Amino acid sequence: MGLFSRFKKARPTDIVDEDEVLARLSANSELQRQRAQTDQQRDIARATVLKIDAIEAAMAADIFNEPEPAFRRPPRPVPPASTPSNAPPTMPLANDPATELMDEDELPAEAAAAENAPVVEEVALLYANGDVDAAGELLSAAVADAALPAGARDRTVWWMLFDLYQVLGRQEAFDDLSIDYASTFETSPPPWNPPPAGERSGVTPTVQFTGVLDASAALPVAQLRSATAAALRIDFSRVHAVAPEGCALLLEALRAVPPGRELILAGADELLGQIRATVDVGRRDEGEAPWLLLLELLRLLNREKEFEESSMDYCVTFELSPPSFVAPGNVVSTPRQASAPAADRFMLPHSIEGDIAPLLEAVRAHAEEAGVLVLDCSHLARSDMTAAGQLLAALRALPPLEEGKRRHIELRELNHLVAALLRLLGAGDAVRLLPHRY
Repeated sequence: MGLFSRFKKARPTDIVDEDEVLARLSANSELQRQRAQTDQQRDIARATVLKIDAIEAAMAADIFNEPEPAFRRPPRPVPPASTPSNAPPTMPLANDPATELMDEDELPAEAAAAENAPVVEEVALLYANGDVDAAGELLSAAVADAALPAGARDRTVWWMLFDLYQVLGRQEAFDDLSIDYASTFETSPPPWNPPPAGERSGVTPTVQFTGVLDASAALPVAQLRSATAAALRIDFSRVHAVAPEGCALLLEALRAVPPGRELILAGADELLGQIRATVDVGRRDEGEAPWLLLLELLRLLNREKEFEESSMDYCVTFELSPPSFVAPGNVVSTPRQASAPAADRFMLPHSIEGDIAPLLEAVRAHAEEAGVLVLDCSHLARSDMTAAGQLLAALRALPPLEEGKRRHIELRELNHLVAALLRLLGAGDAVRLLPHRY
């Protein structure tokens, strides 16, 4: 046994330099840190994969987890309890009214879920009474509950809160709600539409464009040029194609509209899509008219970013300077309403409260001349309960156009706060309520 072994001391060759020890410790520490970081990244990646798998599984369940249709013998129908056993056989549904197929814009708004119906009614009453703060607090709480998985199917309270923010001009709160809406329902939120300017009410003439927007559009274009009303509604809902000559006619007429006149554009988004389908960057076959009409509609809709992008495409195509963007005046855009009656509309004022006898008299006078009574509620922000009841009573009392036939009455472009109040007052048996679509 050597001397170094007996006293358990290191041999001279086993002595390690101190700097080398520190270097090894530092390298080991760095290696452990890198391993820990790698493990953390793997955990994050693993969690991400699991989350994606869960989402895909949920989507697959929604798509494919439907009950398969039964291809066996259908169940034997059970006769109603009130039908006598000796009654003669009748054709099924012979006494029921025929079912009408409604266009998308004719479909009723999504009804409030049972758990939210009391909230909707209470908010409608609070808002009608002018208690805006209490209505907003109640809606905010209801939206927080509706954002949960159990209540995510009902959007009524969301729509009411969107409308409340727009009436109050609270765009920042509207934008915050839009983010929550998009994440909850995985769909685009409604666009911000500032409250219409002015206190106009009365008959709003409608200029209707139909079919192909071509040389045959000269007649509605002439109506557009000759209109002198303070507000004018231009409806493109029934246009299904465009041609360069029609684009040129409409472009000149829109440019000739006086700046102070209010324009209500129906179906402008769909018309934009049809124009975009006919133009292409670098192709001049259709001429400048479709491009310039595209830019004019984007300007009227106040879509400056899209206007600038399309201006660059126009400049590249024709090697010409595009028109400048000038913010529009009082322009309101409404969705396509292909099944709406093609009739002049009576625009209701910004608010209905107090003594509304002059308003009711004006509605009755218009109803005598109009075959279909359409009340435009795009400006209507609020109605108190008494005035709303008087309006419904006056509409119910209107005489039918023909004996035995019910008069067709519609309230269109309602905000969801007023629509909830009118439903609460039982308007459904007299008129059709068509809130604006979100």
